[in-house]
Amino acid sequence: MPADAVPADAVPPDAPALDVVAIGNALVDVLASARDEDLKAVDLVKGTMALVDLDRSEAIYATMGATTEASGGSAANTAAGIASLGGRVAFLGRVAEDELGRAFTHDIRAVGVAFDPTPTPAVAGQTATGHCLVLVTPDAERTMATHLGVAGDFAPSDLDGGRLSSTQVLYLEGYLWDKPPAKAAMREAIELAHAGDAAVALSVSDPFCVERHRPEFLELVHGELELLFANEDEITMLFGVDRFDAAVDAVAETGVLAILTRGALGSVVVTASGPVTVPPVPVDQVVDTTGAGDLFAAGFLYGITNGLSPEESARLGGVCAAEIISHVGARPQADLRALAVAAGLFT
Repeated sequence: MPADAVPADAVPPDAPALDVVAIGNALVDVLASARDEDLKAVDLVKGTMALVDLDRSEAIYATMGATTEASGGSAANTAAGIASLGGRVAFLGRVAEDELGRAFTHDIRAVGVAFDPTPTPAVAGQTATGHCLVLVTPDAERTMATHLGVAGDFAPSDLDGGRLSSTQVLYLEGYLWDKPPAKAAMREAIELAHAGDAAVALSVSDPFCVERHRPEFLELVHGELELLFANEDEITMLFGVDRFDAAVDAVAETGVLAILTRGALGSVVVTASGPVTVPPVPVDQVVDTTGAGDLFAAGFLYGITNGLSPEESARLGGVCAAEIISHVGARPQADLRALAVAAGLFT
């Protein structure tokens, strides 16, 4: 099913049961304010995500000031955004049978996302729900140190064939590509989704993620994907070019519907008819950019599965991203559906 050919009328009785199934790391975010020198002190590169073991996670945590905990994970944030818009969405990820795992499960279900994991038994100091230390600098940039915990152990046994065969779009989080069992699960999920005539979308997630998996991501782009989400740095790195317009030309040749975010410059949607530039939604004050890309994807995916054109879907993505960067945390605090209506995208 081409992702830009979703009917604009009401959902027919024989339509897929879900708009989106999202697969990603189930994480709890631990957020704190930080200075640039704090990042250097713990050897973190500003604006990126680093995978860390439990010992390093605890060492970084010890340097952080007052923290706020909130359920997160890139694809999980996207799923939460889709639910806030009124979408039918499920999330697949792995948690442990511990306090953080129970909190994650409660939070994502509470916002309307279907999530029915089989928790992994917790072992103190060894097996735990994944968590992400998020250090937010005064310029609202976020730098992340992620201990995947059991999230990275996601495997084919965690898939839900019924949901994967009854969705319009399967959305994959590039971060999860780091572990072989998770990679195998995502490849199997792609096969199940395509067998059910669903479109497959990938978020490449992070420049370092692209650096680690560039050949495989390119393989997916050239044969397995209908939609691709990336920011300006990620797309130029993926195609090995030094200019954004060259990356746009390169992705256009693949035939994939590419959704490319550019921060304050808005976004570019690369369609079969060519690239379309969509301006950003103004924000009075940028407080925290954590989750901006995740919520942009939420808006786009909800739009494209509910009758909007790619350009209109990108506008909705901008509305959702603007909401998320106006406060701390990566889950919506305002009614995204109401914001979409106010923007004239829905009635």
